[in-house]
Amino acid sequence: MPKSALPQPVKTAPATPTLTDRQTLAWTSVALIAHTGWGAYPVLARYLQTSSQLPTMSLLALGNLVGLVVITLLLWPRLHRHSFRHPLLGLFAAIVVVRGVTNFLAARYTLSIYVQLITQMTPFLVALLSLTLLRERLPRYTGRAITLCLAGAVLMMSGNIDLTDALPDPNRRDWLGITLSLVSSLALALYMLLVRHSARRAVPGEAMNVVQLLALFSFSLPVSLALGEDWGRYLTLETTDWLVFIAFVLGVLVISNLGQIGALRRLGAPLVSSLLAWRLVGALLIGALLLDERLTSVWQVVGAGLVLMTITWYLWQQQKRGA
Repeated sequence: MPKSALPQPVKTAPATPTLTDRQTLAWTSVALIAHTGWGAYPVLARYLQTSSQLPTMSLLALGNLVGLVVITLLLWPRLHRHSFRHPLLGLFAAIVVVRGVTNFLAARYTLSIYVQLITQMTPFLVALLSLTLLRERLPRYTGRAITLCLAGAVLMMSGNIDLTDALPDPNRRDWLGITLSLVSSLALALYMLLVRHSARRAVPGEAMNVVQLLALFSFSLPVSLALGEDWGRYLTLETTDWLVFIAFVLGVLVISNLGQIGALRRLGAPLVSSLLAWRLVGALLIGALLLDERLTSVWQVVGAGLVLMTITWYLWQQQKRGA
């Protein structure tokens, strides 16, 4: 984006407020809840598309519409028309659509554990994009951490995930799902860079939250109608399907979204990001309960542990160094 398109003068975001130990613990708990929700995202998305057999784009449209209504009502007193005129929001909306659609489709074509595993690589993509696009120095230990995480990923994918009790999925295409997940993680890395840049330009977080949901709804609804998806499927859902749908909309799109924004404002991005590995734990636990996706070999468990420890150690190092 040309510099002339950005408003001048530059406004800086307010510093992270000083918190007491009790407040820090409370907001850290909120961050963990938010990460748990986003860890469950591919599990819930896969269940709704494969077990509940809901059309993908209709699910994205309806889910984001409900989330948009709820969040707009909650944030209405803090929403102002001028907040939505910032030129960065157009680029933000485009990146959000790419991220949201590819992440949702990835969960349809491959296991939710694989989707969340690839998402764990996002911090490294952020570092590499910062080096390439912004000419920033590569954070220390990035090369070692990428190598260890790739080794862990290979170990996790070295055997079949146990799906003994799961429903057969004729649409499963691991190569397609993993490719979509890689594209989604790249879009997430761009998303994170843009969020950081928007904070420096004093773009309100509430506006970005609303734009995120609105962009996904505005894209997925016409696509769903153009594809002729069967919305009548919602009339045949059972109680379990509706409970999973509610967990997806309220648990992830609303509670996890709001919790993540609140934690980022009060704890700062480095500390919240250092807890990213918890998303993989959430995906493993909820995936086992809901989809019967389980690690079956010692090497797969070792691989998952290696990814978890490497991501946590790497992000903790960057937090200590103020990177």
